[in-house]
Amino acid sequence: MGSQMTEMLKGTLEGIVLSILAERPAYGYEITTELRERGFTDIAEGTIYALLVRIETKKLVSVEKVPSAKGPPRKVFTLNETGRTQLNEFWATWNQLVTRINDLPRENKGT
Repeated sequence: MGSQMTEMLKGTLEGIVLSILAERPAYGYEITTELRERGFTDIAEGTIYALLVRIETKKLVSVEKVPSAKGPPRKVFTLNETGRTQLNEFWATWNQLVTRINDLPRENKGT
């Protein structure tokens, strides 16, 4: 993944993770695996765990500790109403941005 893509992901990763959590509750490793399966292969696990701390601090998710067969309990993240509102705002902003970018003149547009 190029540096331009990496920079763009930094601003959108929270929305991407909230979108995954809108589908189902998950713990950090499951989220990382899901991202990789969807083509986001260069995102480090540490990046996801730091983001999960931030969205928990912002109270966008509910967290439940679930026993694990291997090691300490897992923190399972569930999108809450505040998180759903944030996710809806993310998609509205994203759609506005995409529209504006698509309206920009491009070199070789129409060829």
